[in-house]
Amino acid sequence: MKESYIESYLVRKVKEKNGLCLKFVSPGNPGVPDRIIITPDGRTIYVELKTEVGRLAKIQCWQRSEMEKRGADVRVLYGMDAVKEFLREVFPA
Repeated sequence: MKESYIESYLVRKVKEKNGLCLKFVSPGNPGVPDRIIITPDGRTIYVELKTEVGRLAKIQCWQRSEMEKRGADVRVLYGMDAVKEFLREVFPA
């Protein structure tokens, strides 16, 4: 399954739950996560999406580490099953 399909699914489901799913673009600062998710209660989570067999680049690992050192909630989700589990955790029914 393509990463773009997984990403569009995540965006659609977060919006259905009244959250924001913003594209994280930071020119001149490579390796930042794909998406910033803000839940209806204000929780912020940074999400990097990968296919089931995808791997983080070294710069992505470094960015994640730097963000986590500062208290950011950064997730790497591998495939559709991980996205669905994430949605159940963050947006419980």
